[in-house]
Amino acid sequence: MKLVVGLGNPGFQYEKNRHNVGFQCLDFFAVQHSIRFDKKSMHAIWTKTSIGGQEVVLAKPQTYMNLSGTSVLQLANFYKINPREDLLAISDDLDLPTGKIRLRTNGSSGGQNGLKNIFEVFGTQEIQRMRIGIGRPHYGKPHDYVLNDFSAEQVPIITDALKKAAEAIETWLAQGIAKAMNIYNNL
Repeated sequence: MKLVVGLGNPGFQYEKNRHNVGFQCLDFFAVQHSIRFDKKSMHAIWTKTSIGGQEVVLAKPQTYMNLSGTSVLQLANFYKINPREDLLAISDDLDLPTGKIRLRTNGSSGGQNGLKNIFEVFGTQEIQRMRIGIGRPHYGKPHDYVLNDFSAEQVPIITDALKKAAEAIETWLAQGIAKAMNIYNNL
């Protein structure tokens, strides 16, 4: 069993925000695979399915970004997920150019509070993650920037990134993090 978690903030007002690119990624993946998020429990909207013969839980925590770990821990415990091997967390990254994807097996949160909270509740930074670049603002505060929608110029770039991220999830499920990193970190 694998667990893929997209990070974001619940609520219609945040749906298209840069900070919600983790939710957007899972929504894109779900549409491609005709999957519906049909369960609401453990502080998440989630579903259990099979992709290429691999059992997987797809989840969008509903705790707000800074408390994402609460939901992720509940799901991991319920399904007996090994967080170092069978969990993939997807989040935004201010320090990557818009649309760039970066997969890693460990390291710091890079200031991403959802990842930081997940690391805290699991007691390790050895959590596999995929970051999707949203770029840094040219002016203004990063907090305001992440809580705004993508600009018209960024939408096609992010749409392409979501396609690549969905492919990266499929690669991760079928062949593991090393293969996904080799392919998608270089695009």
